Amino acid sequence: MTEKIKVMIVDDSTLVRQVITRMLERDSDIKVIATAPDPVFAQEKMKAEWPDVLILDIEMPRMDGLSFLRQIMSERPTPTIICSHMATGKDSSVTQEALAIGALSVISKPRVGVRQFLEETGQAFRDAVRAAAQAAPALRLLPRAAHGKESAVARLATLSPVIPADRPKYTADVMLPLSRGALLSPTSERIIAIGTSTGGTQALEKVLTRLPADVLGIVIVQHMPENFTGMFTQRLGNQCEIEVREAQNGDRVRPGLALIAPGGRHMLVKRAGSQFSVEVRDGPHVSRHIPSVDVLFRSVACCAGANALGIIMTGMGDDGATGLKEMHDAGARTIAQDEASCVVFGMPKEAIKLGAADKVMPLARIPEAIVAYSRNG
Repeated sequence: MTEKIKVMIVDDSTLVRQVITRMLERDSDIKVIATAPDPVFAQEKMKAEWPDVLILDIEMPRMDGLSFLRQIMSERPTPTIICSHMATGKDSSVTQEALAIGALSVISKPRVGVRQFLEETGQAFRDAVRAAAQAAPALRLLPRAAHGKESAVARLATLSPVIPADRPKYTADVMLPLSRGALLSPTSERIIAIGTSTGGTQALEKVLTRLPADVLGIVIVQHMPENFTGMFTQRLGNQCEIEVREAQNGDRVRPGLALIAPGGRHMLVKRAGSQFSVEVRDGPHVSRHIPSVDVLFRSVACCAGANALGIIMTGMGDDGATGLKEMHDAGARTIAQDEASCVVFGMPKEAIKLGAADKVMPLARIPEAIVAYSRNG
């Protein structure tokens, strides 16, 4: 029998603790081992049994959630999901800090109607707990600098999107049709498309910082909350030889530039003549994400065909698996990150199952594969 995922809930609301407990334990693989109204009580209970996953509020008496999170991450890194009403709006900087400290994901609970919200987000919440449990081994290995402080980009290593309420799982069809026709005219221009999610910010750091300035143009979807991509791209760009920017509508895809889709908006690749550019636009969640890797990959399959390299890396779920298969079927080269080097093997695993990946390789080899494709085709 598979061992259950042990969860501890730390929230000063009795109602929230009760509702989350009932909601999590609807699935037999999750067990709430303890709840606590504040971090001080939690510390005492953790002496008896340590959880696999911690669900943590931010505003609490005696010790706030951020202080407790810093303590946990410095002493015994534990997968943590923030569940707080301070996750959006004027308080979003607090959430940003929580993610930077090491929280794996954030669930934004409303100030009113919390019971209904938590029940409506039940499946997404349970999926987040499972993903956090899978990320535990990699979390313990995150690089840390002296005095327990992480580097700027490493502190964002496990950044994940704010988890929305359950919604229909739309496909890329709602953004653009799959065109299997030939390119309008031949072109020698080539591009690289990368999709990733949980654990992806660390993976992207390891890949992009090893690329030379003359590498082919890169388009990237990293599942990330709205308003976080600007900070992430700026910090990452400071470490890279290539330019790294948050994509804007109409940006040209050119050598030496990596464009990362802004959180909360889809990014598609377009072709005019021999040149590629990006379109950034609103739309529904696709594969339960916005931006969606499936949307990016389909657009590349349609407009670049065999003139592209597609790479799917660490992440929870299956966003990008179908899109990578479409790129593969259109003649593109395709790569999936291997299980051993993933924080969460969900997205690459689903792509491999579909037969979408020409090659499966560890994260450490992906930069050299990008350079080889850029220089030799």
